[in-house]
Amino acid sequence: MRTVNKNSVWLPGLLDNLFLENQLDSLNNYETFSIPAINIIENLPNFVVELAAPGLHKEDFTIEVEEDTLKIASKKVEEKKEESNDSRFRKREFDYKSFERSFKLPENIQIEDIQANYENGVLRVTLPKMEEKKVLKKMVEIS
Repeated sequence: MRTVNKNSVWLPGLLDNLFLENQLDSLNNYETFSIPAINIIENLPNFVVELAAPGLHKEDFTIEVEEDTLKIASKKVEEKKEESNDSRFRKREFDYKSFERSFKLPENIQIEDIQANYENGVLRVTLPKMEEKKVLKKMVEIS
């Protein structure tokens, strides 16, 4: 299983650590490039995609399969909170208001049986594999 990179903006992510003092002044720059981290686990019966997205609810996610691509997305409308003048975020890395992650699926996934659950800030999508057909070997006698 491979991740599909559709983000054409690679330069800010590459230079994040070089200009840290500039990042602290421009909060919105870093937030734009914040996407949840993932784990992809393969075992005998299935693949499991784990996506770390704290602070969201299961209703905030959409998961769809189109052709051979799994898309996990979230679009959350930010709730307006009264801001106090004495505090504000200087850096914010785990505020996933909206994102989309795409994964190219292998051919042996049973799309009808895909399951997902969200618990303790981790979205877990289970992708069951099809059972492999055993190759039968038979000797044919020539008459």
